[in-house]
Amino acid sequence: MKTQLELVHEASRQMIKITDSLSTAILNGFADALIRDTERILAANQIDLSRMSPDDPKYDRLKLTKERIEGIASDTRNVARLPAPCGEELESRTLDNGLQLRKVRVPLGVVGVIYEARPNVTVDVASLCLRSGNAVVLKGGSDAQDSNVAMVETMHSVLREYGVTTDIIQLLPPTREAATELMNAVGLVDVLIPRGSQNLISAVRSQAKVPVIETGAGVVHTFFDIDGDLEIATRVVDNAKTRRVSVCNALDCLIVHKGRLNDLPYLSRILGEKGVEIYADECAYEALKAYYPASLLQHAEESDFGREFLSMKMAIKTVENLDGALDHIYKFSLKHSESIVTNNEESAHRFENEVDAACVYVNAPTSFTDGAQFGLGAEIGISTQKLHARGPMALRELTSYKWLIRGNGQIRK
Repeated sequence: MKTQLELVHEASRQMIKITDSLSTAILNGFADALIRDTERILAANQIDLSRMSPDDPKYDRLKLTKERIEGIASDTRNVARLPAPCGEELESRTLDNGLQLRKVRVPLGVVGVIYEARPNVTVDVASLCLRSGNAVVLKGGSDAQDSNVAMVETMHSVLREYGVTTDIIQLLPPTREAATELMNAVGLVDVLIPRGSQNLISAVRSQAKVPVIETGAGVVHTFFDIDGDLEIATRVVDNAKTRRVSVCNALDCLIVHKGRLNDLPYLSRILGEKGVEIYADECAYEALKAYYPASLLQHAEESDFGREFLSMKMAIKTVENLDGALDHIYKFSLKHSESIVTNNEESAHRFENEVDAACVYVNAPTSFTDGAQFGLGAEIGISTQKLHARGPMALRELTSYKWLIRGNGQIRK
C-alpha cells in the first residue's frame, strides 16, 4: 500500500492538467462549500477548543467563528481572482548563435507545511498551492486536528465534484512520527515550510532533510522616535499590539526615544484600558508608574527583550537615539516586521535601509504584514529568511522557474 507521501507525489504530476479556469472554479467551490459546511466545521472546532484552556495564547488562533469562516472563504475567492503564476515568462533573449532562451515560472512540485493550532492555514495553504500548480501535504498540530479534518473533507468534496484526485491535498496524522516522515521525505517533497512558534521552526530546520523555508516567528518592535507624531504613535502601537495578540506580526517591544518619555503615559493609556501588561525598563517604568495600572506594570528583565509574547503582554525599552533603537533591533529581531514612527525623513530612510527584516514600516503598524493585506490573496506564512522568498509567501513565492531553450542544430565549440 502506498503511503500518503507517495500518493501526493504521484498526484503532483496531474497538476499540469488543472487549467486556470478549472482552478478558479475549484477555489470558488471551496469558498461555497466552506459556507455550506460552516456548522459542521464549527462543531469540529468546538471539540478542539474543549481540549484547550481559554487562557492558552493559542486559543484565539484555534478558535473559528462564523465570521472567521466567512473570512477564510473570502480569502479563497481572492486567490481565485488572482492570475495563476505558472507559465509566466520572466525573461527571454536570443543568443548570438541563434539559441532562443526563455525563463518561465513553474511549480515547486510538492509543498509540505507543518503548522500548529491555526485551522485557517489548512485552507489558505491548499488554495495557494492549487492556484500555483503545487500538490500539498498538510501536517497540522493535534490541537486543531478535528477542525483540520473537517476542512479537508470539505475541500475533498469539491475536488471529487470536479473530477480531480483528492491526493493533491493530503492531511497527515497529527503525530510526531508523521512529522518525522515528512521531514525525511527526500524525493517525495520538494520544499517544507514550518509555520508556528520559534521552537517548531528551529526543530524543523535542524531535523529536516528536505529543503526548508522558515516562516512565522517574529519578535516585533516599534520605535517611537524623537520626531514622531504622538497621535500616530498611539494608533500604531495600539493596533500592532491589541488587534490580535496571538499572531506573529503583533507588537512585542515598544522602543522609546528618551526625549519622548513624557509622552509615554498618553501613548499607553489605551493599552492600559485594554489590559496590556507592560514589562518596562527603569526609565519607562518611572515615566509610567504614576499613570499606568499598577497591576499591569512590571519591571523588565533582560529576558523580556527578544521575547515573542503572543499575548496581552509587551516590553518597553528606552534608548538614547535612533542608533540605540537600531542596535536593539539588530540584537533581538527575528527579521519579521519592524516599524518606526517618525516625521524625520532622514531617520525614516535610515530605518528602512539599516533594519534587516522582511517587512519594514514607517508610520504604520506591523499588523499589515499579511498576504491578503498586501493584495496577494492569502499566504502560507511570512518568510524570515533570504533564500528564495522573503515576506508573505503567496502565489509567486510558491514557484520556481526553468529555462526553455530552442535551437536549430547549433553545437557548442
